[in-house]
Amino acid sequence: RIHLLEATVSTTLVSSDSSFVAPQAIDSGFVLERVLRILGAFTNDRIRLKVPEIVEITGLPRATIYRLTAQMEAAGLLERDGAAMSLGLRLFEIGQLVPSISQLRSCAQPYLEDLREETQNTVHLAIPAGIEVIYVGKLAGHAGPTLSTRVGGRMPAYCTGIGKALLAYQPDSVVRDVITAGMRRRTPYSICTPGHLFRELARVRATGLAYEREESQIGVICVAAPIIFDNAANAAISISGWTSRFEIKRISAAVKATAKAISEKVRITQYIEY
Repeated sequence: RIHLLEATVSTTLVSSDSSFVAPQAIDSGFVLERVLRILGAFTNDRIRLKVPEIVEITGLPRATIYRLTAQMEAAGLLERDGAAMSLGLRLFEIGQLVPSISQLRSCAQPYLEDLREETQNTVHLAIPAGIEVIYVGKLAGHAGPTLSTRVGGRMPAYCTGIGKALLAYQPDSVVRDVITAGMRRRTPYSICTPGHLFRELARVRATGLAYEREESQIGVICVAAPIIFDNAANAAISISGWTSRFEIKRISAAVKATAKAISEKVRITQYIEY
């Protein structure tokens, strides 16, 4: 698959620039590495970048950046907004084809809609990504706070309910990586010591529920539960709302039951497809 991606990217980019030599003379791996460095320059905090910023972040020559970004724009991998560039719709289209995520979201969507309707709070679906989580689903609640989370965005696992619901079932090496990376205090209530984190994760394993109480955003509380399939916590769901209005017992029970139902739906779907 990687060789195919290299060939596809290099052929697409080379063919869009008449100044390039014949495709067979191009080191496709070299081109791919530079394209990936450019794509990697974009993050949650850097959604739009100008060429000088991409040069600074990637360390690539300015002429290379101008040439490759023009080709990537032509291929739909980047979009231009004045002097700035952002990731293109073609990447979104490709991302929707990831089988595991597509299946998970398809299985979870009706349950998430019911959960949002029942609680009127914001519902998230996320997967583990090392010491972080990636949000693959979000349904904003009418009665809940405005949250900065977005589909495709990342958050640290240690200070989010959904992150702790996943981290509790990850290998010890991942938890060590979290501690080594440092647990920055995002609010006065954030977990910032290893002992506190270990106790939180033990409670998650004992109860099947994870809580975040104003650890990533003041005034916001969250309850989360893991989605278990393939003998691992490969995803999790959460509900976030105002601390002053959150019916914690009722919502916790609903989250746990919903996570269990999604887990079973994913397992049944995998069995049928197999």
